[in-house]
Amino acid sequence: MKNYLNFEAEIKSLENELDKLKDPYNQGGLSEVDTNKISQTQEELDKKLKEIYSTLDPWQTTMVARHEDRPKSKFFIDNLFEDFTPLSGDRYYSEDKSVITGFAKFNNQSVLIIGQEKGDDLESRIERNFGMMRPEGYRKSIRLMKLADKFNIPIIIFVDTPGAYPGVGAEERGQAEAIAKSIECSMELKVPTISIIIGEGGSGGAIALASSSKVIMLENAIYSVISPEGCATILWRDPKKTLEAATAMKLSSKDLLELRVIDEIIEEPLGGAHRDKNYILEKVKKSIQNNLNEFLPLSRDEVYNKRKEKFLSIGRNKGFIPSSGLKKRLSLENNILFNMINKVNKRNFFYISGMVLILLLTVLLMF
Repeated sequence: MKNYLNFEAEIKSLENELDKLKDPYNQGGLSEVDTNKISQTQEELDKKLKEIYSTLDPWQTTMVARHEDRPKSKFFIDNLFEDFTPLSGDRYYSEDKSVITGFAKFNNQSVLIIGQEKGDDLESRIERNFGMMRPEGYRKSIRLMKLADKFNIPIIIFVDTPGAYPGVGAEERGQAEAIAKSIECSMELKVPTISIIIGEGGSGGAIALASSSKVIMLENAIYSVISPEGCATILWRDPKKTLEAATAMKLSSKDLLELRVIDEIIEEPLGGAHRDKNYILEKVKKSIQNNLNEFLPLSRDEVYNKRKEKFLSIGRNKGFIPSSGLKKRLSLENNILFNMINKVNKRNFFYISGMVLILLLTVLLMF
């Protein structure tokens, strides 16, 4: 059974009509299939899909990113990689099934796979905790990332989470610290890391695994510091203002590519990745291979420095500092604010020195 979003009513109607036309028994008995009518309805459907999906607003994009039929991490792992060997446990507390980890082969090249998994049905979603990782999940990922770095193995990460799990137990076991350590570990690696946001990239739960050499998004995926509902509740005290919140947050792939927060957008089939999974599979495969090839001629130190420079440069082309050379931009000597503070400090030095001298003279005169 297909699942439809609330703005897809016309698409649902056309697809139901198309299914009936293709079924020779839809009238209760064998009937002739009208191929002309089928072609006409298919054209109408394609036109409607293009019309709707070419003008999605940020909130509609969010709904597509959360679509329950959207391909999950397990789908990509099962179909893109060979000889996958799952590895479990953080060696501190327990296993976290909301993230799949293990080594595999990609076009005969060894890679480490990390994938946040939401699940496909109610049972698997509960087992996977709806893709919300606990501290042990991040610590498991850290353990394996360090292992991959030791043996010079590239890391492929699939990001799909509404955020890190905010439960009491997770907080007691150091959720914030685990996320921070995961970001720190990701930035220190000297092997190529490729993060692909396939659905939701929610808050620190996503950033912990998206601090990579390359950050890629599927066309209808989202990446943000908070959910639109949460943002609307905080800013407007109205969780229904999701469109305003989603628009202000610039969470779509196009906005984030323009801001240079991400490096690449993978095109989705018309109507979303769930409508043609083989199509999106080929697109993701090609993107991974192209990005891995880009790092082949680089040394370990070059891989590390390229990642560091990438994250240091985010926002600087639209921020307070002119974009004319990274070192110059980061230099304190060329920072206007630093120079102002420096001048104020010099004035304070002379002022304080003068006051001390006057006090000393006053004391001497008194005696």
